[in-house]
Amino acid sequence: MDQILDRFKETNALLAGHFVLSSGLHSSKYLQCALALQMPSDAAEFGRAIAERFAGQHFDSVASPAIGGLVIGFATAQALGVRFIWTERQDGVMTVRRGFTVEPGERILVVEDVITTGGSTRECIAALENQGANVVAAASIIDRSNGAADVGVPRISLVSLDVPSYSPDECPLCAAGIEAVKPGSRASK
Repeated sequence: MDQILDRFKETNALLAGHFVLSSGLHSSKYLQCALALQMPSDAAEFGRAIAERFAGQHFDSVASPAIGGLVIGFATAQALGVRFIWTERQDGVMTVRRGFTVEPGERILVVEDVITTGGSTRECIAALENQGANVVAAASIIDRSNGAADVGVPRISLVSLDVPSYSPDECPLCAAGIEAVKPGSRASK
């Protein structure tokens, strides 16, 4: 855990301030996984670490919600020696696109970079299950919920943190007049 957080700090991927998360919640900490995963060797190391946590389990595929989960999902699939697919939003709904297909009962591991509420992971799982997949587990590099986020399947994370997040109307940083920035990849809900 310390090595992973150290790598996030070394790559300036662990930020402090006032941030609007992709969930729309506000937080004093932000994890910019794109920076932590910019070196292929780091992505491969994190992917191997996730794969090792599932030693002895069989998966047909790894899937990730775009865009945050793409790099770590690919690295995990590579470590497991299985195919990699992704889901993405179309008209605000997470869908299986780009010609990807899912076989009925296909055993899938869903991998995400950071989980805060589990929303993107749940949406990804639902899109895959709507196609007939059997999503058996989920994983992330970082779990900001400290284990509280429920995605509907067993899940692991390499690092679990207790980083408070707030609705905008209950945010103490907003109340203090500190401007919020949105470094993430999608607009607030």
